[in-house]
Amino acid sequence: MKHIIKCLSIALAIIIAACGSKGTKENSESLEGEIKIDGSSTVYPITEAIAEEFRINQPDIRVTVGVSGTGGGFKKFGRGEIDINNASRPIKDQEAKTCQDNNLGFTDLKIAYDGLAVIVNKENNWLQNITIEELKKIWEPAAQGKITRWNQIRAEWPADEFRLYGPGVASGTYDYFTEVVVGESGSSRGDYTASEDDNVLVQGIMGDKNAIGFFGYAYFVENSESLKLIGVDNGKGPVLPDPETISNGTYSPLSRPVFLYVSNASAKRPEVAAFIDFYLENAPTIVPDVGYVPLPQADYQQALQKFSSIK
Repeated sequence: MKHIIKCLSIALAIIIAACGSKGTKENSESLEGEIKIDGSSTVYPITEAIAEEFRINQPDIRVTVGVSGTGGGFKKFGRGEIDINNASRPIKDQEAKTCQDNNLGFTDLKIAYDGLAVIVNKENNWLQNITIEELKKIWEPAAQGKITRWNQIRAEWPADEFRLYGPGVASGTYDYFTEVVVGESGSSRGDYTASEDDNVLVQGIMGDKNAIGFFGYAYFVENSESLKLIGVDNGKGPVLPDPETISNGTYSPLSRPVFLYVSNASAKRPEVAAFIDFYLENAPTIVPDVGYVPLPQADYQQALQKFSSIK
């Protein structure tokens, strides 16, 4: 009798589990549609990694993730062409006004921390760290055509000409770097190799012994065997970016939060709401996998509550 009862219990458990699994599957298949995302190349690896996982759970939802820079993404976002903008900086007043003019409400969600890495070629054996003032001397508009050699920055460095690599002017990383280093957002010399695609910058620095550039820390992590990371001195001694120095603020001023901007109208669509919920619930584990620094768990919970109020 005990054996029969045990068998019946196991059978009942299997039936209940099967019903539960079927219900979950049906719920996942009940959502369909398209989610359009664009914007920052810095935030792209996080969003694309989460989108890949989301597609497994929701195969009938098409999620496209483009890269046109934070500024380029905000242009599309303000015109209502995309549902979500990846942003490596907060929205600017003019961008917010465009949204307002087009009756487009939005919600910003902080999703991770990132550091801006200063990078040189692996063969560079004279540069271990650099000060914020030296970075300004290299990148400020007045340097164009005048500051071109390493020994103009420090006398003990070679007399060879350096070559610069950095994000394009539509990039939020460019805006942030110029603001905290040069002192004015969007202000820099123009004679540098610019690209909205950080992989282009990585390849450029890898192939140029006299290269120096900057981009998101995650792209250095991905290519750390082929590039050299430089410490940055803000007056308190050189600091290298890593998950700890980025999150605790000691890698200052080149650490910052990154964001998603979600159209409030889009957020009311079930597929977009499901994606953002999935994003915020899974970010704590996926963000570090792609080389970024996750927020404290409480911050993700607050973001979920904030999003719940509009969806």
